[in-house]
Amino acid sequence: MDLPRSLEPYRLSKPELAVFVSGVTSMGLEILAVRIVAPQFGSHIYTVGGLLTVFLAALSLGYWQGGKLADTASNRQMTWLLLGTAVYIAIVIYASDMLLYYTATIPLSPRYASLPAIIILFGPPTYLLGFISPYSAELSTKEGIGAASGHVYALGTIGSIIGAGATTYLLIPAMSVDQIGLLFGVILVGTALVLSLPRPSKRTVVAVAAISILLVASTSSASLGLDPRGEIVYETQTPHQQLEVVDNGDVRTMYLDGARHSATDLEDPDRNVFTYTRYFHLTMLLADDPNDVDRVLFIGGGGYTGPQHFEEYYDVTIDVVEIDHEVTAAAERYFGLEQSDNLRAHEGDGRQFLYNSDEQYDVIVLDAFKRDQVPFEMTTLEFMSLVDDSLSDDGILLANVISAPDGSASEFYRAQYKTMDEVFPTVYSFRTSDAPAVQNIQLIATKDEMRLSAADLERRNQDRTLPIDLTDEIDNAMAEPATDDVPVLKDDRAAVDALLDPMLGQQYVIEETDTTPGAGSTNATSASASPSSAD
Repeated sequence: MDLPRSLEPYRLSKPELAVFVSGVTSMGLEILAVRIVAPQFGSHIYTVGGLLTVFLAALSLGYWQGGKLADTASNRQMTWLLLGTAVYIAIVIYASDMLLYYTATIPLSPRYASLPAIIILFGPPTYLLGFISPYSAELSTKEGIGAASGHVYALGTIGSIIGAGATTYLLIPAMSVDQIGLLFGVILVGTALVLSLPRPSKRTVVAVAAISILLVASTSSASLGLDPRGEIVYETQTPHQQLEVVDNGDVRTMYLDGARHSATDLEDPDRNVFTYTRYFHLTMLLADDPNDVDRVLFIGGGGYTGPQHFEEYYDVTIDVVEIDHEVTAAAERYFGLEQSDNLRAHEGDGRQFLYNSDEQYDVIVLDAFKRDQVPFEMTTLEFMSLVDDSLSDDGILLANVISAPDGSASEFYRAQYKTMDEVFPTVYSFRTSDAPAVQNIQLIATKDEMRLSAADLERRNQDRTLPIDLTDEIDNAMAEPATDDVPVLKDDRAAVDALLDPMLGQQYVIEETDTTPGAGSTNATSASASPSSAD
């Protein structure tokens, strides 16, 4: 007995399959593109906005051209469009690092620096995929232009939803960028083969075989390249970022989205590789009595080198809030982190952790800022008030801010200073480099009305038996900055992106210590990309 037509299982026609797969692939590539481009150009609003602009422009151009040629559409033409897209994905897998490097040298405003790379890498394949929708509408069996176009674009949108969701929640946490690219390429090749059935031409079969080999080869070749940073001992995609652990001589460094976050000396674990982490100990000079410091909170874990030094040097209980579980796992495996009753890691957002916690901390270290992407919710007046409530009566806040000490690139530092000064009676600032460049600036806020002078801090440095000599750090204390031209940051208006704009493309100096235990900084490294911090 035949089933009523409405109850028969629905089967996608070949044009419908093509438009569905094009939706999956185009949106999946758009999500993946952020991970590909961010290590070179950062993941700030201009990179993300550039990606959206290029993808939408390329799709629109493909729709337009495809509509003009739709009267000649056929399954065979869509087969070659899908195969051509797969070839370009192989190029993206193999050559993306090289293309990103060379396009970064084009003399453009930092706002637009990522556009050439985005256009070259993702414009052509997205343009080709744009042809599929009008071709599928032309080949649709639906009666009427409205019914055909509505059906096709609904299928394409459903594919886009699946592509975005699967890439975000399933693929990126489980696979590398190259592996995800390979998967998209294989899906396109497989769909092209289905479109050519039941009697694919010899030319199509050869093309399918050759492109499949090209995709696999591009993935293999991409993984064989030498990394100028050193030996990659571990890499993965997390739900939040790309995570790499790189060994260069005796120094092991954690990179997140291509930016250095933490470093440890494998031969001398007590060494603070990045100079700015030595400034964390200034909190013990500003405390009335360091022996009264019992509970410490770090917001931002990274390699957990800062928390581990505090656990080793001081009789304190330490909580660390790190939003990315994979980062904590890498710290345990590669940076010597051992959780205990004295050092506990918590997965989650720093602000939410404070909001839900009843603990009172004597020291809070805010080390979750990035140069190109600052979590604005942890910069605002409301957040500083929450920190104030979470600190003991003599509590101290240290915020590691990436900015310039003066000039146009100092706007974020000065706005953060002004915001903290609205909540706390006294705010200190310390530069970590003598260079007039973007660097790690340490802002320390206390509840003490009396401001200590550099001489007062030096006396405490001499009298207290701290594990490191902080003379150099004290010498880098800065005067109160001018803040008349910068805003107080608030939840409803924290213009962080605008404040970070002047820093885009500027040199970022990261001072490093020498290999002598307890020594101060003797050298610096710099980068013009988008380094960040969470040591």
